[in-house]
Amino acid sequence: MSLLRYYPDEDCQSAALASALRQHGIEVGTTNEVRIVGVDDEAQLEHAAKQGTAIVTNNICDYAALHTRWLAEGRRHAGIVLFPQQGYSIGEVVRRLAHLRRTLSAEVMQGRLEWLNAWGAR
Repeated sequence: MSLLRYYPDEDCQSAALASALRQHGIEVGTTNEVRIVGVDDEAQLEHAAKQGTAIVTNNICDYAALHTRWLAEGRRHAGIVLFPQQGYSIGEVVRRLAHLRRTLSAEVMQGRLEWLNAWGAR
């Protein structure tokens, strides 16, 4: 089973979040690093799916709808993690993403949508 990798999108302070995740040994790539900036959410999700990375975003409405539509169409993504923009500090986001990564493998995360609020440190 492989470890979950993350792909923070433009909506969630991706540079600061990516840096903090890397400090904890978590593999991450950002929209800026792969030069996919300013494209629509579906293109971001398609890129993340091809790379096998779970997208991390504050864009709750759009990605929840994409998740539902992709499931209805029989399409698979590598996972979506949603959290409210004002909900957590970067440190808390990292703690929760680390907990999610310790608990779910990349294979188990396939096609799942997870709410970060469900992954408080334990």
